[in-house]
Amino acid sequence: MTQLQTLIEEIPKYQPGADLDLIQRAYRFSELSHQGQQRASGEPYLSHPLEVAGLLVNFKMDVTTVTAGLLHDVLEDTRATKDDLKREFGPEIADLVDGVTKIGKLAFSSREERQAENFRKMLVAMARDLRVLMIKLADRLHNMRTLDYLPPDKARKIAQETLDIYAPLAHRLGMAKVKAELEDLALRVLHAEDYGDLMRRVAKRRLEREAEINQLIAILQEKLGEVGIESKIAGRPKHFYSIWKKMHEGGREFDEIYDLTAVRVLTNTVRDCYGALGVIHSLWKPVPGRFKDFIAMPKVNMYQSLHTTVIGPKGDPVEIQIRTWEMHRIAEEGIAAHWLYKERKSDRDKFDEAFTWLRQLLESQTETSDPKEFLDTVRLDLFPDEVYVFTPKGDVKALPEGSTPIDFAYAVHTDVGHRTVGAKVNGRIVPLHYRLANG
Repeated sequence: MTQLQTLIEEIPKYQPGADLDLIQRAYRFSELSHQGQQRASGEPYLSHPLEVAGLLVNFKMDVTTVTAGLLHDVLEDTRATKDDLKREFGPEIADLVDGVTKIGKLAFSSREERQAENFRKMLVAMARDLRVLMIKLADRLHNMRTLDYLPPDKARKIAQETLDIYAPLAHRLGMAKVKAELEDLALRVLHAEDYGDLMRRVAKRRLEREAEINQLIAILQEKLGEVGIESKIAGRPKHFYSIWKKMHEGGREFDEIYDLTAVRVLTNTVRDCYGALGVIHSLWKPVPGRFKDFIAMPKVNMYQSLHTTVIGPKGDPVEIQIRTWEMHRIAEEGIAAHWLYKERKSDRDKFDEAFTWLRQLLESQTETSDPKEFLDTVRLDLFPDEVYVFTPKGDVKALPEGSTPIDFAYAVHTDVGHRTVGAKVNGRIVPLHYRLANG
């Protein structure tokens, strides 16, 4: 089956009645426009827009967005004009392609004033139509997958930009799978030796811990069944960049990172999530200060789950996430999970909520003419789920939002975490479950 046939078969599964003729016309237009062009890999250029369209289908984007994905490079790399696109496909698709083209021309490694202006242009494009960013993320993801064919200097520049701009944007939109893959692909280019070493060490450790994780899953599956909670339980490996970051920015040794494989429990209802948590804590002792309730208090990117860490069957800490199937869909797909269903009030509310940060960010830009201040605001807003904590020696540790003094102690060193019995924040004694905050 060709890639075009796959697109035509998959879109109606989530968007019945979609105008599939648009896809066929866009394919022919793109094929003709890119005729004779090749990718750095030697493949026909058309392979790239087809891959981008395929990713957009994976995101379950509407047929208009997929069509624009097939056409996303014609204004930049061929003789086609925006007027040509308007005539053939209408103003909506022409505007989407034009928006992607403009974002593609922005440089984020230049001097501060230029960088601030380019951030503003990108945010304005996103505010007008978020589908522009969805196409750009798909474009960037496929380009990152094929970086090996580019000269090393160019590959490193693209990888760094991805880590600085596109991975945080994917995170802000709740697209966990896209964010994780972008970060891992960037790490492979920017720190190739570290990446290779990490792959080998992680594979070895996972093999060592596989029996314990499987034993925990089997026990939990049986106990949940006994109390009538339907569930799916599986191991979930951490992606390489998050491990590398803990080692290089958190100052931890590889052997001090115990959560290389987490366990994920999927249930049908919120009530079952809390029921499963009760079963887990009755089976294994929870680690103090490691429980987080993101169901009652969702993250700003719509993420919801219960997080806990327990001492597993063999005495090692095991991180467990519990969420419903719907929460899992949103955690994996983020804003894309709501795209086709904006007419439903619950989805429309969540969709509007996801845009609030962007509107506020643009308003803050109009209030300041200082490029550095605006850039700082953007960076803080792209990483809203982190708090920055100073050690007594003046070192800074970046921790997830909702972290406690116990989390901070373990970030300093495992032995410090084990020995911690009390905490002071800004000279004031606080309980170990105190939530750390910026400022």
